[in-house]
Amino acid sequence: MTVDFRPSLWLHRLVPWAAALGALHLSLVAALWWGQEGLLFHPEPLPLDHRFDFGPDVHETWVEVPGARINALHLRLPDPEGVVLFLHGNAGNLETWFTAAPAFRRANFDLVMPDYRGFGKSTGRIEGQAQLEADVRAVWDAVSSAYQGKRRVIYGRSLGTGLAALLAAQVQPDLTVLVSPYQSMAVLAAEKYPWVPGAVLRYPLRTDWALRLVKTPALLFHGDRDTLIPPVHSVRLQELIPGATLRWVAGAGHDDLHGFSAYLGALGAALASLGEGDEGAQPRSLPDPTGAADPGGQGAGDR
Repeated sequence: MTVDFRPSLWLHRLVPWAAALGALHLSLVAALWWGQEGLLFHPEPLPLDHRFDFGPDVHETWVEVPGARINALHLRLPDPEGVVLFLHGNAGNLETWFTAAPAFRRANFDLVMPDYRGFGKSTGRIEGQAQLEADVRAVWDAVSSAYQGKRRVIYGRSLGTGLAALLAAQVQPDLTVLVSPYQSMAVLAAEKYPWVPGAVLRYPLRTDWALRLVKTPALLFHGDRDTLIPPVHSVRLQELIPGATLRWVAGAGHDDLHGFSAYLGALGAALASLGEGDEGAQPRSLPDPTGAADPGGQGAGDR
């Protein structure tokens, strides 16, 4: 049997395969460009007549934004130390996320939690990062003015940590809390999908860039068994801003961190430390509570 090893013949045969693979890659990249919202966000809508039942101190409110209405829940206590703006993860809605409210009641902090566009009862749909940032800022502006002279905290969970850091860089709250944060969505995407060009990502969410601009205290939490957002992301963020405090939650993954007493205790202590300061004073350095990380009650799962 004779085998023809002429280079021109083999090149002629390979060119169609290479072209087909190139076209497939371009098609996948184009699909990612146009379909990122479907990959990043998993909203669960609620009917407009849905009634939330989180207690008589929880009030429903709306914030008007260009082309949509943002639905939010507002825990209002009789004499709060301040307010926490809570930016949740990339799935679900307020019905599942507002189960976090008891921790803030215990700390005597009001809690404001919005649903992003298309989530819960919020109207419209997410179309870009600038839009998301503007919506979050609109919610902050709508509620924060009522808390002049009190402590103001921005809290982000998972996907919401990038938005929280970006907002904190603008408004410099008394405390920024990031739970299961990522260095940036661009870095996380490169780890998960190394074959995707970075320029394709329309939601870079540069937590690392934003935190460098935050001049007030920051507190980071990360479960040491988190496989969705590896703990090294928090390590890198803490290295960028040595003044930030990083708390490991031993035994916690990504979805269950909120149920560990080590997390709840450290969060409560940090808020209490803010409340102990004099009105208008700078926040004190954060305490360093220790304790075993045994699971407590379970709340809303994070994605």
